[in-house]
Formats: sequence, C-alpha cells, structure tokens
Amino acid sequence: MNRPETAIAYIGLGSNLADPASQIKTGRTAIRALKGIRELAFSSLYYSFPMGPQDQPDYYNAVIAVETTLLPMVLLRALQTIENAQGRIRKTERWGARTLDLDILLYNDQIIDLPDLTVPHSGITDRAFVLYPLHEIAPDLQVPGHGALADLLSQCPLAGLKKLD
Repeated sequence: MNRPETAIAYIGLGSNLADPASQIKTGRTAIRALKGIRELAFSSLYYSFPMGPQDQPDYYNAVIAVETTLLPMVLLRALQTIENAQGRIRKTERWGARTLDLDILLYNDQIIDLPDLTVPHSGITDRAFVLYPLHEIAPDLQVPGHGALADLLSQCPLAGLKKLD
C-alpha cells in the first residue's frame, strides 16, 4: 500500500481573547489531533502588541511545524474548523481581536496564490511575531521567493515582541 505524500507545513498561532495562552495550547492540541498531522516542533510563546487597531488586548503567538499528508486547502479548512470550534468570529474588520488565529505560513517550498490561501503567508517577511518563533524552530529555513529566514529576521525589529518562559 502506498503512503500518501507528506509535506512540512509551518502554522502560526495567535490569540488575544479568552485566556490567549490556553487558546494557543488548545489550538496546538487540536492541530496535533488532526488525521494526517504529526507535530515536528513547537516554538515558545511570544507576547506582542496588536497589529491594526490598538484598542484591543495584546497577543500571544507561537509557531508549530508539522508533517502532513493533507493538501494545502484541506489543511486550511481543518484549521478554520479548529478556529470556529474555539469561538473565532470572522468580522469584516482586518486584524481585530480573536480567540484563535491559525495561519499556514509555509507549505514545503510551494508558492500558492489562491483567493483563500496565500503561501508563503503574505505577512511573513515583516512580522516579528511570525519570524522570531519560526526562526526558533527552523533557523536554517528558506522562505520561497524571499530567501533565508535568518536574513529576513535580521531586517525585522522586535517591535515590542517578548519571548515568554
């Protein structure tokens, strides 16, 4: 019997509502429970100021690396199901407060440009709350179309980002 092809995906986790650290922990557990997913690494938690509207709580962020047999769009739908199960309410306003935000940052070395999915994630090159946890678990990573992760990190200030113990 043939094994399905596997891919390495990096998923960003973020939360700033309803006990954000617990939201991320629960999100991690739900991702690990998906059929076709095996966790490879998980970053520390990071604390960051909100992007966009500043009249919302600060964020907790992390990155998980997984090996998966799920195709990118199937993975996206599974992550959206997890977000919804944890009380995510999608509003028209961008960068608003949320219980859980799960973003596919990278999927192998693929470049994907679909209406519902852009990989590498559109903000990957300039968001400290993505680059620093990603670098923690994959320091030698190459970001398709953008180069070495270490080079991107060297051009990205912390902007208030703090690694939590």
